[in-house]
Amino acid sequence: MYPPKLHELAYVTDGACMEEEILQMELVILKALNWSLCPETVVVWLKLMIQMASLEDQPDCDILLPEFSQENYIQVTRLLDLCILNINSLDYQYRVLAAAALCHYLPYEVVEKVSAGLTWDVLDGVTDWMAPFVDTVAVCGRAQLKDFIKVASEDRHNIQTHSSYLLMLEEARRRELEHQFLTPPNSTEKPMTH
Repeated sequence: MYPPKLHELAYVTDGACMEEEILQMELVILKALNWSLCPETVVVWLKLMIQMASLEDQPDCDILLPEFSQENYIQVTRLLDLCILNINSLDYQYRVLAAAALCHYLPYEVVEKVSAGLTWDVLDGVTDWMAPFVDTVAVCGRAQLKDFIKVASEDRHNIQTHSSYLLMLEEARRRELEHQFLTPPNSTEKPMTH
């Protein structure tokens, strides 16, 4: 699969767009995006935050070399992978999702420091929303690092391995619905209406 050449793209429009018009529209789009063609994903934010958290313990380390626990990293990425399958994840910025996921694995004080000051007021609702996903990931067991022949051991955490995410998503949805239904009070606690 490759992106089409300009003349091919113009050809498939059957004359609706000329090459020059496509180039002009490309410039309009690039300017609207402020030339930002490398958006930060939730995993990029997670890597940054987890790296900064690991440097708390090792201040003399190089910030560009991964110093974090690969085991912890794959647990948090598994949680985030599951969360972003839910349409409601789009209600949150990626950096907020990454920080909220870290709150389930690291002390809040550390997360606040490495997330450029995201406050508990910002993260509280997201961590609550994430709770059914956290429970589901916990029930499914810890993700395991795997060895690959052509992958250096320090890069194992970058290889996405298979998980039954659709089954996990169904389970998380079931847990989410359980939390949404309110339990009625006992009949002895109901107000009298005589």
